[in-house]
Amino acid sequence: MAKKIKEPGYIFESSWEVCNKVGGIYTVLSTRAKTLQEKLADKVLFVGPDFWAGKKNPLFKESKTLLSKWRKSALENDGLSLRVGRWLVPGEPIAILVDFKPFFEIKNDIFAWAWENYHVDSLQAYGDYDESLVFSWAAGKVVESYCKFFGLTAADNVVFQAHEWQTCLAALYINKYVPEVATLFTTHATTIGRSIAGNNKPLYDYLDQYNGDQMAAELNVQAKHSVEKQAAWNVDCFTTVSDITGRECAALLDKQPDVILMNGFEDDFVPSPVVKFNAARKEARKCLLKVANTLMGTELGDDTLLVSTGGRYEYLNKGINVFIDSLNRLRWNDKLDRQVVAFVMVPAWMKEAREDLKKALKAKQASGEALSEPRITHVLHEQEADKVLGQLNWLDIHNRPEDKVKVIFVPCYLDGNDGIFNMSYYDLLIGMDITVFPSYYEPWGYTPTESVAFHVPCITTDLAGFGIWANDLKGGSIEIEDGVKTVHRSDYNFNEVSDTICDTLVKFSKLDKKQVTTVRRNAANVAEKALWKHFIKYYYEAYDKALERRDVRMAQKDAL
Repeated sequence: MAKKIKEPGYIFESSWEVCNKVGGIYTVLSTRAKTLQEKLADKVLFVGPDFWAGKKNPLFKESKTLLSKWRKSALENDGLSLRVGRWLVPGEPIAILVDFKPFFEIKNDIFAWAWENYHVDSLQAYGDYDESLVFSWAAGKVVESYCKFFGLTAADNVVFQAHEWQTCLAALYINKYVPEVATLFTTHATTIGRSIAGNNKPLYDYLDQYNGDQMAAELNVQAKHSVEKQAAWNVDCFTTVSDITGRECAALLDKQPDVILMNGFEDDFVPSPVVKFNAARKEARKCLLKVANTLMGTELGDDTLLVSTGGRYEYLNKGINVFIDSLNRLRWNDKLDRQVVAFVMVPAWMKEAREDLKKALKAKQASGEALSEPRITHVLHEQEADKVLGQLNWLDIHNRPEDKVKVIFVPCYLDGNDGIFNMSYYDLLIGMDITVFPSYYEPWGYTPTESVAFHVPCITTDLAGFGIWANDLKGGSIEIEDGVKTVHRSDYNFNEVSDTICDTLVKFSKLDKKQVTTVRRNAANVAEKALWKHFIKYYYEAYDKALERRDVRMAQKDAL
């Protein structure tokens, strides 16, 4: 007889990105909320930092009546200043935003408590560590206050999930003061793993030889590493997002994750039905080509192959350097017989939209002449030090008329109000023919997931969780004909990766219309298999494990 799984009666989740859109964790939480809400209704509560006090947060709708009695009690009895409302994402779950600034007064006491109870070493703390741990402490008190006010007990099967090192102190607080709550901690990328990769040190070939504590000291991230490691060891269920990051956790945190929680998504951001989808794609291509032609003084038509990469501006970790290098190889490839425009869509230290480009775009008729700098859409602070432009200069990529491959840097956050495209990233992504995300360090990889959701085939690597999963999906090396091409990448095969990307782009450029339609359909099929309805089962496995261990933990405490 199969074991009956323990399911949560309440779920609390805390992240720096609750109602605060700054990275991939926002997508994880906001897209999964609907699936959880359908099962638990308003017993799913997200706890985030209140950065918007006194001003409108477009992602949050405050309610003066929702949980009003508890909110009043939390202020009067627990010193918690809270705003409660709805997170404006599908499912509209309850969001609790806490003003954590008053707790800075006891910051040193918090750090002392963390050391005395869990040996979290905060002595070398700097930067965002203080802010994160003070918020995390406040988040733990929010859960404690809620459980106390509503009289929740172990029988209610309450679980709390902390995301990333920024909130894991909350899990430790709850373990100590609300032991009837089962705790989970999810690291989406270990602090030390990201630091090793970001400092251009070989991560994977030497992973099993690295000492995480030693490397944390060498790279000056001891405090973040310490709280992360102690959370991994002390919560009821430790999780991460991919097998490759699981290996990283085992090597650098000395702790194998209990469950792998792969990052699913909902496809409700993809236009439907087909008529709307095709219209959105046509509009995106029109906009992309207009900006490209205006910038470069060209007359490229709809048969131009549009390629892009996107995500955070992590030049090495995201493989931006490999992408540009592969484009340089592509422009010298004799087999390429199509015009290519490649967009590097990564937010940089952007100052403003280019006035000359804005003016040229508004003109009724294009001048037919390239602008003074035909490779970038916005003005940067310290533009001469930018890495993308520096690599383009090094490779002598200047978007000359005779170049078969032209590269355009879009260094702004595409929120629909950038001054040039005035369309969101998703609204432009749908117009691409193919995307490239050759990541070196990528625990999961939402950018390729988003790409295939829009039926845009993509190239990624087997150092990305998504790439490994895509290979597993096929049961071998997945190829571009399948909708995704996963390139083998290691610490030392830069040239091979670059060549493979170049060759794959050439191969794709030569497919006929019918073949492209098949590839696009295959990409969409891959995306369907990554929906939350398929991945949510892993969360319930983690909840079950956390609740089981909570029961053991409490039984051991009662026996003392």
